[in-house]
Amino acid sequence: MLSASGAPLIAIGGERLTAAINPLGAELTSLKDADGRELMTDADPAFWTGHAPILFPIVGRLNGDVLRLDGREYAMKQHGFARRQMFEVVAQDAASATFRLIANDETRASYPFDFVLDIGFAITGATLEIAVTIANRGVAPMPASFGFHPAFACPLPYGEPRADHRIAFADDEPGPIKRLADGLIAGDRPSPLDGRTLHLTDALFSDDALIWDSLRSRSVSYSAPSGPSLRIAFPDTPYLGVWTKPGARFVCIEPWHGHADPVGFTGDFRDKPGIFTVAPGSQRQCAMAITLQR
Repeated sequence: MLSASGAPLIAIGGERLTAAINPLGAELTSLKDADGRELMTDADPAFWTGHAPILFPIVGRLNGDVLRLDGREYAMKQHGFARRQMFEVVAQDAASATFRLIANDETRASYPFDFVLDIGFAITGATLEIAVTIANRGVAPMPASFGFHPAFACPLPYGEPRADHRIAFADDEPGPIKRLADGLIAGDRPSPLDGRTLHLTDALFSDDALIWDSLRSRSVSYSAPSGPSLRIAFPDTPYLGVWTKPGARFVCIEPWHGHADPVGFTGDFRDKPGIFTVAPGSQRQCAMAITLQR
């Protein structure tokens, strides 16, 4: 199996799920059920060609696309550089694979830290687990953010119309949520939830993504009223983004540890809201699990 760029994808699977991952960006590109039905985006270029980019070392956009650190400025595009880097496959068997990105001259030009980023994928039964380890091999404390960005098929391939799809949160989320302006955090907006349910309508996304920054839930369920659902669990990421484009055949459910700069933010990257710090010789871990529930 080849990616759009012609690079071979890494296939893993079991009896109930199969997945394919692109070493470019360690990007989950396909997730299929036992009958071969695709659960991920069709990546229609009329809307968005991404599948599930890895967001590192930032989530969202920086003010002016500039990372300000210790009195210096570095150019950094939205969501960081990991999604455009080739990862090495460091472990693989029939049901799992691990991808690794090590700091190099290109990454140090925009992010001056010696990191190792491991992304592990493993299928057990009807669950795909994604385990992330961010290690600091340098001598200075390393500030960073990390995010998942999976785009699921909307509608799911089980016969229900797109307009009937919804996301149910595990816990009450009274809000408010954050709104974006030109990709930056620009204040609050009322919660769009009906109880714990987000009914997916195009009008919700006229101003870009929905962002929960005071998240109580550690999982959501995505489905139509009948048929199978996807449970997305994120035990250690405190923010959640939900995004699509009007008319697109995908919805992104994005567990994040971090988010875009607030409008007008010009402070040091270490002081940016949502940043965590990895001490020298230490590591940070986070995970996401996608379960097909019938």
